[in-house]
This record gives sequence, structure tokens and C-alpha cells, in this order.
Amino acid sequence: MKNETDHVAQPASLGKRIMTVRELLSETALRIPAYQRPYKWTAKNVQQLFDDIATHQDKPSYRLGTIVLHEEDGGLNIVDGQQRTITLLLTMKALIKLRLATLTRPDLKDQLRGLGARMIQPAFESEISQTNIRNNYLAISRVVERADFTEQLIDFLLNRCQVVVFELSDISEAFQFFDSQNARGRDLEPHDLLKAYHLREFNDDEQVKANTAARWESTESEALAELFARYLYRMRNWSKGRSARYFGKDDTLLFKGINLDTAKHYPHAEQLRIVHHFVDAYNGQYERKIDGRNMAFPFRLDQTIINGRRFFEMTAHYQERIAAVGGKLGDLRKLAKTGSLDGFAVRIVDSIDSYRGRHRTGDGFVRTMFDCLLICYIDKFGFADISRAIEKIFIWAYTVRLQMESVQVATVDNYVLENNLFRVLGEAITPSDFVNRNLPMVERIRSSNTKEINGLFKEMRYAA
Repeated sequence: MKNETDHVAQPASLGKRIMTVRELLSETALRIPAYQRPYKWTAKNVQQLFDDIATHQDKPSYRLGTIVLHEEDGGLNIVDGQQRTITLLLTMKALIKLRLATLTRPDLKDQLRGLGARMIQPAFESEISQTNIRNNYLAISRVVERADFTEQLIDFLLNRCQVVVFELSDISEAFQFFDSQNARGRDLEPHDLLKAYHLREFNDDEQVKANTAARWESTESEALAELFARYLYRMRNWSKGRSARYFGKDDTLLFKGINLDTAKHYPHAEQLRIVHHFVDAYNGQYERKIDGRNMAFPFRLDQTIINGRRFFEMTAHYQERIAAVGGKLGDLRKLAKTGSLDGFAVRIVDSIDSYRGRHRTGDGFVRTMFDCLLICYIDKFGFADISRAIEKIFIWAYTVRLQMESVQVATVDNYVLENNLFRVLGEAITPSDFVNRNLPMVERIRSSNTKEINGLFKEMRYAA
């Protein structure tokens, strides 16, 4: 599989090298130029960095990312990688102050003393930078003082954690290269970051890894963006009672979980470990070559993510399921045609796809809310009592449409959190625990262009 830089025309003045964290921070020519944006990493970013380092500490090496430098007047200006570099500088300062005196390994003591003498001491005028540096230093201090931040982990951070450093002598080339590194002229999408993370977590052979990456790349980026931002992000967050308005890079942690090959045998992980290995063992038996009955992994929307191959399988699984239900109701229309739906469910399926105002932005938000809860229901109970479930979810979701003249993404998000049927569904043991939930009446209809929806609410006795 090619490196992303293979797709980019390399500047003639480009110099590339792999540097350990210790080598990078020992570079006395490093500079943070005035044109750089403020330091905006928060304690959440810091904790994610340390979680990644701890997770990969048994590997021979671990790449922390890319640094782009511009050589100018004997200095090396950081064009890209400022946030990570400052965080690493703060980490070394904390280690020197809090751990140096108590270390037992002489080599680590010498290395930290050397860094203390050589590291740059940048000054920051921005109040944003000053606040985040102060808060993050305290967060880092809490981490490095813990007993589980061992000398072995310090050694791993200093000498086996690496960055890919690109040095350019022309400032315009530096910025052009920075842009091209970020996904060939565009900023990396959250799903791009998840792809890179889970490929690093892959523990299967290289051919399986290559095939998995190829299947991901064959899917349109817009389709993956919609899958995560419109559906998976909202369903997982709303099920936990959390806000889910916009999916960004800082939210990718929601789709990072456990590496079953490297994680400790915590009780909460054993169920996943058993199912993971059983499914692989079952599908690997010679009998499958005869009966062709492969077993699919029993994914759940609210489960802990299994890093690596299972993440990509989960993505494909829900992409297929959402395509059949979300926005189009394909599977439900088939059920309606075969007479498997009854009551008001048939008319609901038809009406929400045909009423006059359905293409408005606010109606799209309401439809997403309907789709997300319906997908969660099918994910948990299959098609058991599906007609009653459709009726319940329809009344719950479209109540906000009828009550409001204008619907924004914040309207829908607040409504879910205040009337959270995702949580009710999560606690349900049987379909009746969900479908028998009482819902309030709509006292006054304020929306326009929803004639068919209004009529259904009245016939179903949820509006006067």
C-alpha cells in the first residue's frame, strides 16, 4: 500500500527524515513563527495522545504524526505540527521537574538533562495559548506523576515514539506541501483520521489489511462522511444522552475502542474477546467450505468498538443497514408490499417520503432523527413489533416538526436530550418496553406544508 506522499509531487528542496521525540526536541533551531495560530489543544487532546502512547508501548516504534518545517535564517519554523510539538515540550518539562530526581535508570536521567539544556523555550502572546498551555501542563503533570507512567513508558516516549519530519527551504513550497499532505489539498475528514488509526491497529496479515483498505477507498468520501456524521455519531451519542450536533475531528474518540490483542484482560472486554475469536474460529472451519454458512459478527450500535479489522467490518455492516432503512425505507417498503406491516405503519412509511414539506432543511433534521431511532430499534430487536415501533417513533420524531415553525439542528438535538427515547430503547428488555411508552399529545400544530402528517396525528389520537 502506497504512502500518501507518493501521490504528491515532491518539491525539489524537500528533505525528509524520521526523528524520535528526543531527537526532535533536542533540535535547538526549532522556532514557532508569529504566523502560527494559537495553541488550541485541550486536556482532551492531551489525554488522547497519552492513551495512544500507552496502547502502543509494546511496539518497536510508534509514529505520532508529521512535522513540516521551513528553514529560514538558520532556524526551522514549524509550519505544521505545532500543537503536537508544544504538547511534547510541556511533557518533557513536567518529566524533568516531577520525575528526574526519582528515576532509577541513569540513561533516562542523562537524556532528560540533555533535553532540559537544549529544548527551545517559546513565548506566547496569545491569551488562548497561555491558558491552554497552563491547563495542559497541569493535566500532563497529573499523568506523568502516576505510578503507571513507568520508566519503560518514558523510554518508549523518548526513543521509540517518532515523527516524520519534512524540511523545505522555500516558504511557499512549505505551505503548498502542508496543504497536499492534508489529503491532497483538503483537510482530513474525521473518517479519514479513523481509517488511519484503525489501519495502525490492524493485527491481521498484510493482504487482509490491503483488501480492507481497498474496500474503504472504493466508497465515496461523501458517503462515508454522511454515514458517520448523520447516523453513527448521532446514534451513539444520543444513546448515551449526549449532544450530537456536528461531527468533527475532536469526536473521533467515540469510534476508538479496544485492541483485543494488546489490551489487558479486563472483565468488560472478555465478552468481546470470546465472540471475536469464536466467530473467526467458526468461519475458519472446513465445514464452512461445504455448507457456506459464514457467521457475521453480531455488531451493536452501542457496543465498545473493537479496533482494527472489526471496525471496518462494523462500518460496512451499518452502511448496508442504513442504506436499506435510512432516508429511503427500502426494507420497510418491501414489508408493506408483502403485508407484514399493519395499522398506521404503512401510511407512515408512505407519508414521510411524500408530504409536501419533506425537502425543507428542518424536515430533513426531523427525518434523520426518525431514521436514527428506527435503525437503533431494528439493531436491537430486529423486525419484532416493527409496525408498533414505526408508529411510536413517528409520533415522537414528528411532534417536534408540528410544534415548531422553524426547526434547526439545535432544535432536534435539544428535543432528543429532553425526550430521549434512545435511552428508553437502550434500557428496554423486550419490544413492549419501548412501544408501550406513553407520548404526549400535540396541543397546537404550528407547521405548514405537513398536511399528511397532521392528518395521521389526528387519526392516531395524538392531535385534536
